Amino acid sequence: MASNTRVSILDYFNIVFEGENGKIESNCKACGTRIQAKRTVTSNFVTHLKRKHQAMYDEFVKKKDVKREAYSSGPMQNFTANTGGSSRASFQSTGTMAKFDRSDPRQALISEAIAKMIIRDLQAVQIVENEGFRELLQLLEPRYTPEPSLYIQQQLIPAYAYQVQLATKQALTGAESCSVTLDLWRGGTGAGMSGYLGVTCHFITTDWQIKSALLACLRLTGHHIPQRVLSEFDEISHAHGVAGKVFRVVADPSPCDTRPPFRLPGFSLHCNGVEEEEEEDDSSDDDTGGSDGKDTVVAGEETDNSLGQCLGRCRIDCFARSLGLCVREGLRSSTQISIALTKAACFYNYVITTVAPEKLGQVFGSGVTSAGTAQAPVGPADRHWNVQLKTVRRMLESVDFLEDIIDRQDLALSASEKALLRELVEVLEPFEEATDMVQLDKHVSISLALPCVLGLRKHLSETTARHCTGVVVGLAQALDRRLAGILEDPLYVTATTLDPQFKLSWSSDVDWHKQVLLEEMAKHTQAAATPEPGPEAQPSPSKRCKLFSFIKQRPTTQAKSVEQELAAYLHEEPTDEEPLHYWKRKSIDFPLLSQVAKKVFTVPATTTSVERIFSTIGKTLRPERCRLLPKNLETLIYLKANYRILWT
Repeated sequence: MASNTRVSILDYFNIVFEGENGKIESNCKACGTRIQAKRTVTSNFVTHLKRKHQAMYDEFVKKKDVKREAYSSGPMQNFTANTGGSSRASFQSTGTMAKFDRSDPRQALISEAIAKMIIRDLQAVQIVENEGFRELLQLLEPRYTPEPSLYIQQQLIPAYAYQVQLATKQALTGAESCSVTLDLWRGGTGAGMSGYLGVTCHFITTDWQIKSALLACLRLTGHHIPQRVLSEFDEISHAHGVAGKVFRVVADPSPCDTRPPFRLPGFSLHCNGVEEEEEEDDSSDDDTGGSDGKDTVVAGEETDNSLGQCLGRCRIDCFARSLGLCVREGLRSSTQISIALTKAACFYNYVITTVAPEKLGQVFGSGVTSAGTAQAPVGPADRHWNVQLKTVRRMLESVDFLEDIIDRQDLALSASEKALLRELVEVLEPFEEATDMVQLDKHVSISLALPCVLGLRKHLSETTARHCTGVVVGLAQALDRRLAGILEDPLYVTATTLDPQFKLSWSSDVDWHKQVLLEEMAKHTQAAATPEPGPEAQPSPSKRCKLFSFIKQRPTTQAKSVEQELAAYLHEEPTDEEPLHYWKRKSIDFPLLSQVAKKVFTVPATTTSVERIFSTIGKTLRPERCRLLPKNLETLIYLKANYRILWT
């Protein structure tokens, strides 16, 4: 017979308080961590044990399994064996199959997995009430008791959000300074206009690791959005303890550029067998930015002026976004390019919907299959122009092979169109490299902006185009208009120079840039005042002093000035060492420079995770796609952007 001894997760915790409503506070027996939860909801205890004490967690699961096996080896197992194939149905219909206890780790882990799915896919919580979903759960694990949607929406998801808030606030307490990115997604027009504001904080920890966390995702409705943005930003800063620590506020470039991430003209891609509607690419939509999609925090000249006046010099443009806008303006300089890209898109879409998956894999890689069976090489979240340019390049490399295996010669590209597109790919390749570089999970991205602009300028000046002359001219003009200011901006000069792989090797006027550096660093450094030694600080004669009097006294080290530190730093040869690793190692040798580096390196040159989420929901969560916005969308976005904080 199976033992009736109950195995509980609470055996591994000391209960220190128990309220009348079932809420308990307990300390972990292993590490003493204080955890709060209801006695009937033990997922917090299970999660802590699994993350922090794997051996104890394995022991707990083993005890549960032993108890379950002992139960299954009793009379019920004999009954099951004698009834043959109908045993499982009879077992369930009689109601005698043991369901997981609420404290069972497997019950908690399945509930957690369902919550993860809802968060990552931005699903409505009501999906757990769907009949098909419950049938799937019953098939996969009949012992699991489905949680009601009300429990997930009102208890489980808010509990996760609370954990993220605590972890974020705790991490920010040790941050000396930080930078903030503001993102706004706007849906609807007119009086019913609403939007979601994302405030992302970037900071460097005491051990020189750069971190980013979405501080809040808030819903904005009605008009006066600029005032709401500023008000919410101020409130969020105070709530998270970063008021007074914010070094720079990163926002989208200009009020007229409020559309979703730029795509190659006409290059509409199939995603999961559904063709996306093509964006309008004429200049008329610059005035509004469209009704759906990722918008800048400014929505008109008045908005831009309002934010600019309040944020002042703290506000800078997002470099990655500005770079994409340069490419868009360059491509608009040639109608011939747009026609060729539109035809290439039609050819590509036909290929991926008709060609066998194994043949597609030879061209686009193993992740591509025909429509109806999997996804295209560019998923719903990968609509940025640089991702699509890679697709065009791969297609052109195998265009003859693809034309041979399809039966639509009217879609085939002409020789002149192929030459035009190949030259376009070659012209845009450095822009693609720059975009990829700043969007990688590189610890520091702000130091790359200035060298990228210099490299792109040099590339365009040396490019001799036969078919894309207008594009080259348009790119050069857009680059000068949008990004030339970076070359003289003290922030970018400082960030690039403090990157050990660059220093001042990029400068054409080293003396002038040194002066810019010294002026900028003087704003951010405070020389530590050396206190005058008091009477108690004077060494008193002692036997120890007399005993070691023969040892030569070490010279007193004097603090270096910023000029001295900069001269010593620049005297060293550049190195490919990662900037944060370098300054962690050199913080003792260059305390003032490292103080500046720790501040300027918090500024991101790339987009944020919430911006990418906004780009996704702007295309997928819309009524015409039969995907309505979940009621708690802002909470789901908040958790999705901070997914790694909860589940690494």
